[in-house]
Amino acid sequence: MKTSFVVGLLSLAIASQAAMTRINLKKADLTPAERLDAYAETGSYMAQKYFGSPARKMKADQANQIFGLDAEGKPSYGVPLSNYMNAQYYGDISIGSPPQTFSVVFDTGSSNLWVPSTHCSSIACFLHRRYDSNKSSTFKSNGTEFGIQYGSGSLEGIISNDNLEVGGIVVKRQDFGESVKEPGLAFAFGKFDGIFGLGYDTISVLGVVPPFYNLVNQGLIDEAVFGFYLAYADGATGGQMTLGGVDSNHFEGDLDWYNVRRKGYWEIDLNKIKLGDEEVDLEGGAVIDTGSSLIVLETALAEMINNQIGAKKNYAGQYTIECDKVPSLPEFSFFFGKKEYKLTGSDYVLNAGGSCVSGFMGMDFPESLSDLWIVGDVFLRKYYSVYDLGKNRVGFAPAK
Repeated sequence: MKTSFVVGLLSLAIASQAAMTRINLKKADLTPAERLDAYAETGSYMAQKYFGSPARKMKADQANQIFGLDAEGKPSYGVPLSNYMNAQYYGDISIGSPPQTFSVVFDTGSSNLWVPSTHCSSIACFLHRRYDSNKSSTFKSNGTEFGIQYGSGSLEGIISNDNLEVGGIVVKRQDFGESVKEPGLAFAFGKFDGIFGLGYDTISVLGVVPPFYNLVNQGLIDEAVFGFYLAYADGATGGQMTLGGVDSNHFEGDLDWYNVRRKGYWEIDLNKIKLGDEEVDLEGGAVIDTGSSLIVLETALAEMINNQIGAKKNYAGQYTIECDKVPSLPEFSFFFGKKEYKLTGSDYVLNAGGSCVSGFMGMDFPESLSDLWIVGDVFLRKYYSVYDLGKNRVGFAPAK
């Protein structure tokens, strides 16, 4: 089953300007059936990504531990990586000398870099490009073993060290994971080889230094900032990622900034939501996640919102709505600080070749994290986003 619905292929059509690099995104076409399939296992994907297993089976202390939080809600250590089968935007990097090219998900919801290895015998590895350390003159052995648990089994591998190229910039001596076992068929159907995490080092598996940190530490970019412009499905391009700065050609007005509340994911305070004329004050957090397609929230609240917009749950657990009703749907808004960020019905309902699916997905969060929202590409296509590691803040502006 194909599980990406508007997948972006990244070509390295790169223009460098001072210490900022632009990386243009391109898209691959999917059939309507493939787009619908993208939502079929979204719930288990998100539970695995943020909690390592179905959240409803976990106690609060277990969830805090896996989420990277201690008893006081502060980040403690790394979290499992997800299967990323709903990721939309991915692209090329290279590892080694001479360079070996891989397609990776650029994801703010994790912090590790990993790619398949030639030592891997799983079916998924044979269907993707694999890193061969014997062909790289800059490879350095580490050998530390890692295992990441998924619902379908354990992804296993070893840590290695080599040069990394992204956006025309070469990072020296980057630690990364070589996967030697990839469970089930989920990875086999992915249109990407590996993952490029852009989250904080506090959630990095085994404490490996994330690639963006090394871009900063090695003085390869002047600003510890990266930005995302994610295009709509019917756009001419897939979008753009910048490293070391922002591209004002892709947003209107000024950026509004919000402080990171917990240094693990790019999580900011969520003060209020609004649907039509109804408002609800909140004291929760929003994780801004480029590796997630939808807006994910606690199950009961998701059901209320979907009922309000007339969405019905189908056999696959997806909330669908009649496409001809989308133009008349009420606006939905997030309030970060005092600023309102509006989404129209056509923003939060996704048209998969004539079948319309709600962008609001419920998940059974552990009680200690029930006030958390995961804000993915449904929101990020409408608003340009910037991630400032130096000042620990996230910025938004209307995309153009």
